[in-house]
Amino acid sequence: MANLVTSLCCVVLAAVVVVYAQKRTQLAGREQYQEIGRDVTMQCGKLENNTTVSWKVNGTDVMAQHRLEGPRLILSKVNLHHNGRYSCFEEPAGEKRDYISLYVGLPPSKPIVNCRSNNYPKSFYCSWHVLETHIPTFFEVDVQHNQQTLDVNRDPVHKNRCRVEFPEVFSTSPYKVNVTAFNALGKAFTTHSFEEFSIVKPDPPEGVTAKPIRSNPRRLEVSWRSPSTWPDIESFPLKYFLRYRPVIQEQWQHQVELSDSTSHIITDALAGKEYVIQVAAKDTEIGTWSDWSVPFHATPWIDDPLPITPTTEVDTPTETRTSPIPSSNAPQKAEPPVGRAARVFTFFSPLLLGMLLLFI
Repeated sequence: MANLVTSLCCVVLAAVVVVYAQKRTQLAGREQYQEIGRDVTMQCGKLENNTTVSWKVNGTDVMAQHRLEGPRLILSKVNLHHNGRYSCFEEPAGEKRDYISLYVGLPPSKPIVNCRSNNYPKSFYCSWHVLETHIPTFFEVDVQHNQQTLDVNRDPVHKNRCRVEFPEVFSTSPYKVNVTAFNALGKAFTTHSFEEFSIVKPDPPEGVTAKPIRSNPRRLEVSWRSPSTWPDIESFPLKYFLRYRPVIQEQWQHQVELSDSTSHIITDALAGKEYVIQVAAKDTEIGTWSDWSVPFHATPWIDDPLPITPTTEVDTPTETRTSPIPSSNAPQKAEPPVGRAARVFTFFSPLLLGMLLLFI
């Protein structure tokens, strides 16, 4: 008898486990993606077509334009406002049967790819971007040179960037970079081809400064350093481009192309005017000019005002009199308060003395 009871308990327990597992499977939830502007149909689990269900989105009734077809919810021309978690409930008991996380977005466009070497001849990097998709989008990158696949080092911070080492220097064979963008709604790819020399572009010069030259009100001594990212300045020298203008002007006064020198003296500055100065760099043989450096502001030498000393002649105003008697129309010179008080005391002193004698 005991064995029979034990067997029945095991059977009941197994049935409970099966039912619980089925419910867990039904409520596991899933993600669903749909393109902006299209209709989307969401199925409530594996319920039969004649089952009546109700739907909620983020815990509230579905207010967007929709229709119900048995266990299915159909939303019309979805947009970003339709994003959310949709839950379905079997009627009439109202038991929750399923939920779907809806994400509305776009398939990726063709990636726009740009490649550049700012540390030639060590390596180059490529970056790319696509139009906003509103849903997670991923990228695959493949780089070919001389029918060989090169190692691609993906940037650990920027998902849309990678770096590739040059397999050789001064190669005339083109490079091909294939970038494929894909997400839950589709994929697109772009092939970008270039020659080695065309992508060499240094970073801007660093530490640009300018200082006035003593007693030279039209000169500024400008200096700078080559970009720290440029690895071999001796084997691959840079030339520089200098531009400057007064702050009060919008047009650049002069633009000067220089050799590999990292300094230059401006000789035609406007005296006393504040200047804006920038420098760009370029490999002497290949590539393109860098971006401009951070603007630096400087003013040429301004002489100190002449100090006043005992030997310095200083113009002082002199008083002139046209008549010993001031004119009645001319303002009278104010008397010192002390002198006026003295005359008043002199006038009243005999009277005060007489009054004192009467009391005595």
